[in-house]
Amino acid sequence: MTHHELREFADAETTARAAGAFITSLIAETIAERGQCAIALSGGSTPWSAFRALAAMDVDWEHVSVFQVDERIAPDGDEHRNLTQLTECLGTLPVRIVAMPVTEADLDAAADAYAAQLPDRFDLVHLGLGPDGHTASLVPDDPVLGVRDKLVAITGPYQGHQRMTLTFPALGRADLLLWLVAGADKRDALARLLRGDASIPAGSVSAPRSVVMADAAAASS
Repeated sequence: MTHHELREFADAETTARAAGAFITSLIAETIAERGQCAIALSGGSTPWSAFRALAAMDVDWEHVSVFQVDERIAPDGDEHRNLTQLTECLGTLPVRIVAMPVTEADLDAAADAYAAQLPDRFDLVHLGLGPDGHTASLVPDDPVLGVRDKLVAITGPYQGHQRMTLTFPALGRADLLLWLVAGADKRDALARLLRGDASIPAGSVSAPRSVVMADAAAASS
């Protein structure tokens, strides 16, 4: 079972700034050691403040590759696309953003093509946590939870969209997981994650190191 290191902050904005600083430090250390850094970032409502904080940091972006953890099947520029928000935060920087090809006609082939671009290891994978215990686009009862022979797969409909998502084996390529969790509606799911409850999708993600940054509303018992 993965051990999760919990770091609690007063509110969502403070949590976001701390996450931005944490990712910045990780990138700097990794580039100093290996000359490059590969990270994967999730969408959702919580992380955009963190990514804006990250964009304002002194980062050697030319040596960073950013992959997507998941993406809605929607047209380019759609307000529901994670890429739309990610580009708004990081798009003016000299960073390599490897976008999920969700506008292709053959989505299964597109998922395989994206999988072929993934690194053997991610230096960091950022994840969120839904009130239902989902993470990435690995949601309760979706058949994608059982996909073990692919790194990227297509989900069924969830909240109005199918998604392309990294699977459990792909998330298992992370050297470090960074969970960013905010809001009282996440309290139960976070408690279950911290105690290793594998009945929720998030509880089945494993990595050598896992850091959970949460605001007081989510972390209070």
